[in-house]
This record gives sequence, structure tokens and C-alpha cells, in this order.
Amino acid sequence: MSAFGRRSSARGPRSLAETFGALADELRPDTLLADVQRIWSATVGEGIAEQAQPTTERGGVVTVSCAASVWAQELDLMAPQIVARLNAQLGEDAVRRLRCVAVGHNRS
Repeated sequence: MSAFGRRSSARGPRSLAETFGALADELRPDTLLADVQRIWSATVGEGIAEQAQPTTERGGVVTVSCAASVWAQELDLMAPQIVARLNAQLGEDAVRRLRCVAVGHNRS
């Protein structure tokens, strides 16, 4: 032990990023929507994520709010592939389908 009563092998201070990351994981709701929101950008890519975000979930149906109707239509066409990728990332077949709606906002 050191002169101050601490073990010399004690771990140093944690970085803020590590601390906040651990806190965010601890506070994150344990829901399918939270899980989908967490992996959305990595699953669909930044370009799509800027225009469309998962906003609600009910019974495995994830509603995606899109900046414009053209994005909602495009994601409807891509939905089977997106659902497969989401489920692969989640490690289970939790997402049954996507419901894409245009809400008229631009996230950029």
C-alpha cells in the first residue's frame, strides 16, 4: 500500500467517454425500439439515417419516420432487406416489419 492507504495497483481515473458510455448503457431502456435505434445508423448507413429514424415499435412492427414521402417509398421497397439486417444485428427475429411514414422533416 502507498502512503495514502491506496493500493499502488489501483486503476487510474476512467475517461469521460468510457464513463458516459457505461452510464448510457445502464440508462438505456430495455426495449426493441431502443435496440433498433442504437443500431439503426450502422445498419442502414449514414445517408438513410439522416433522412429516416425509427420512432415507435409495437408487436415487432417498427415505424420509421422519414423526411419525405420519397424516402418512405424507398424504404418500403428496401424493408425486407433492412428487417433482415436489423434482425441479424440483434441476434434474433424481433423485427417483423417496417412501417415507413413521411413526416416532412429534414434531419440534416
